[in-house]
Amino acid sequence: MAESPGGGAQDGGNAVEMGGYQQELKRTLGSFQVFAISFAFISVAVGIFATYDDVLLNAGPVGIWLWIIAAIGQALVALVVAQFAARIPLSGSSYQWASRLANPKIGWGFGWLSFCYLAVAVVAIANALASQAFMPLFGMQPDEDTARVITLVVLFLQTVIAVASTRLVSLINTAAVALEVTLVVVVAIALVLAVVISGDGATGNLVSRGVTEDAPGYFAIGGGLMIAMIMGLATLVGFDSAANLAEEAKDPYRTVPRAIVGSVVAAGILGMLFLITLTIAIDDIPKITKSGSPVAAILRDQLGPEVEKVLLVAITIAFFGAGVVAMVACARLVFAMARDGRFPANRLMRRVGPRTHTPIPATVLIFALGVVLMVVLPGSALLELITASTILPALTYAATIVLYLAVRGRLGRKEGAFDLGRFEVPVAVCALVWTVIALFVLVAPREALVSVVIVVGLLVAGGVFFLVMLKCDREALESEPGRLPL
Repeated sequence: MAESPGGGAQDGGNAVEMGGYQQELKRTLGSFQVFAISFAFISVAVGIFATYDDVLLNAGPVGIWLWIIAAIGQALVALVVAQFAARIPLSGSSYQWASRLANPKIGWGFGWLSFCYLAVAVVAIANALASQAFMPLFGMQPDEDTARVITLVVLFLQTVIAVASTRLVSLINTAAVALEVTLVVVVAIALVLAVVISGDGATGNLVSRGVTEDAPGYFAIGGGLMIAMIMGLATLVGFDSAANLAEEAKDPYRTVPRAIVGSVVAAGILGMLFLITLTIAIDDIPKITKSGSPVAAILRDQLGPEVEKVLLVAITIAFFGAGVVAMVACARLVFAMARDGRFPANRLMRRVGPRTHTPIPATVLIFALGVVLMVVLPGSALLELITASTILPALTYAATIVLYLAVRGRLGRKEGAFDLGRFEVPVAVCALVWTVIALFVLVAPREALVSVVIVVGLLVAGGVFFLVMLKCDREALESEPGRLPL
């Protein structure tokens, strides 16, 4: 088992070389750009646009307050993840951490879990863009088949950009984050002013159960109120995406951990502000609940169709930026596993374009998986994808916290790097309790059945590949990352 890769805390030093690799990816990302990557993946506006309808349908407007619980719990998880990121700044995040600090086989399991999560998340974001932003923007009626076609077009465009240049991705992402923050703040202020002037809307919405007022089993396990937790759990994830781009970050020992924690805190605060103003601005709860895109409907009712279209353009850009970041993070993970000989078709997947310095085959693979999911998924693809892409990171985070508690005594300490000090154990224990609760909340509802089947299917596929590797290429599974001759 290797010690944490070293190097100067100021610039990342020779962390990649000490990890056993050559520096193939360019270090072009500054502190704000790294923060923007995590924040864009979380994407408050994207998450709320995609799941607000589920809250209204299952818990009513009062369900928004569950956001606070999710934000606190996910912030605890982010603090633990940041502890690892401050010590092993290599692409692959939990895959690298587990491989080096537990054993390579366990590390492979972490990598496969993370890959499944990121790959599904890419498609979920693109599908949400199509159904919740793009189609309302052009006045298109809700239609599952149309949304799936648009999803594939979006995925193709994101693939082209992700392949072209990491710097281009960073520029698009930075612009999308700035636009999203401005959008959330401006919309919140505009909605408050509109409610005050018109009198439409009410603060009483904040404690209303809406259309679920007389619903049976509302407080039961798997009931309506529990289902509403999906909004916070589905939105406040992906903060570890900054760790997947650690080899492209300047001063990764500091910038990556701060980006991980800062993005969750910022998203939690902005998200709650946005939810409160949106909910107060509802003038007809049953009508808004039944609309295909309730956030768009609220904006239209309060601010008019012209303003709604401008805002939908902005939210579409935010969706697109979040999807590009998710795709890039997933491609880096595939690349990280493939260069260790631990991913299907690894000789192809570890190739980096000589001109773009990006992992082209790994990026194209994610697009291909998106095509498969859009073709084979039954029913409403969006909710199934969102739930599946929330169960998977919860599993990954829980395993990461257990790993941290088991190996924290062997972790090196970098001067000037992020460190919880004496609070690390209490924070990690509380984070582990939270992830167990979150997993229970996600799998308990009957509506989660298809999503659970998706997750189990992906894990079974990984298990089959693992057994094939044990038989055909055991050395790759038993060698520490970066130590296997190519």
